[in-house]
Amino acid sequence: MIMETEYGQRRPARQHFLPPALRAPLEARTFREFGYLLLSLPISIVMFTWAVVMVSLSAGLLITFLGIPLLAAALVGCRGFGAMERSRARALLGVDVPAPQPVRAKSGMAWVGAVLKSGVSWRHLLYSVLHFPWAVFSFVVSLSLWVYGWGLLSYPLWQWVFPMYTGQDGLQLYGDGTHNFYLDSPFEITVTVLVGLVVTLVVPWIIRGLAYVDRGLLFGLLGPSRLEERVVELESDRGVVVDASAADLRRIERDLHDGAQARLVALAMDLGLAKEKLTEDPQAAARMVDSAHGEVKVALQELRDLARGIHPAVLTDRGLDAALSAVASRCTVPVQVEVDLPGRPVPAIEGIAYFTVSELLQNVSKHSGASRAGVDVWRAQDRLMLQVTDNGRGGATADGGSGLAGLAERLDAVDGILVVDSPRGGPTTVTAELPWRA
Repeated sequence: MIMETEYGQRRPARQHFLPPALRAPLEARTFREFGYLLLSLPISIVMFTWAVVMVSLSAGLLITFLGIPLLAAALVGCRGFGAMERSRARALLGVDVPAPQPVRAKSGMAWVGAVLKSGVSWRHLLYSVLHFPWAVFSFVVSLSLWVYGWGLLSYPLWQWVFPMYTGQDGLQLYGDGTHNFYLDSPFEITVTVLVGLVVTLVVPWIIRGLAYVDRGLLFGLLGPSRLEERVVELESDRGVVVDASAADLRRIERDLHDGAQARLVALAMDLGLAKEKLTEDPQAAARMVDSAHGEVKVALQELRDLARGIHPAVLTDRGLDAALSAVASRCTVPVQVEVDLPGRPVPAIEGIAYFTVSELLQNVSKHSGASRAGVDVWRAQDRLMLQVTDNGRGGATADGGSGLAGLAERLDAVDGILVVDSPRGGPTTVTAELPWRA
């Protein structure tokens, strides 16, 4: 069995002989999460005290000029505590909460205003206040259950303390002055150990549940907002689109320079030579003109191919069905095309869908070794679905550096998804999803 590590490295999974319920009390994760809950109380006391004292003090000084910058300082302190909490969660809980965007301002007063207007700052203040009662609850519950569980489980090891130093027979379970009940018989000690075992086995899962609540608070209050995440995603997608456009422009320029332009230059030279020989050697001039005529046909075909690579006219005129059928006819293996769409999406999505299928069919022709392929296009709710299959050798992957990785980045730029299913020996199924925008 193979598992993937935090940094993307693949290593064999560790084989365990005990089920998770039995090994949970001794796992390192349990001790890390328990330590996180124990540390939460003193840290939350400091955060809560800072938030309440500073906000109260700044509210009292709002009638003066000092109140506003003091409130900004309180919010900045809460953001500092938030950075510490994200680091603590990364070390003990194994979760990486992304840091929100920092406050950017040029002058001092502009910085104060930016801090006060930042929703991130107020969410950090809210975390400092709300985390205190939760930290008290999780500290008491986890520590009490942990001590009771391990204490009862190890009761036979320290039961001798009572008769030797306190004059009692054991741990007193009940007593009213007249009737006293002690855990001292072998049966009672055995029951005590079993109860401790049950509590010890349950405690790690309770700790895990408490830690999940902390994870929710961290991601909800100390991480970037959904709007900020969307802005970062759009900025990344814009960079991908710009890079893809630049690469396409370089490809077109290279194709023009190395193909049609070179042929046209050679054609002009041949026609110039034919013009010079027209009076001296008409037959040679005719042969040169005939050769030039062939070069013109080849140059025109290259220009047509180049124009089709930019945006095919058949796609604009007749839609995806006809355009994909034309692409399939140029594939080196037989391709069955099925397009079932209620209408046409916007030209941008239609163009991306066309070039996605075109590139996938090129991969089938060059690398798959397949004898047949298929293209299915349909609409599922608000998504345009594309699926290209072949019966080739398989082994295709969308890892970094491959052509499929670049295709996946282009689809991601428009909220699309690319999924590759290609086991060794085949068959290969590549599914792409695009947003449907009519």
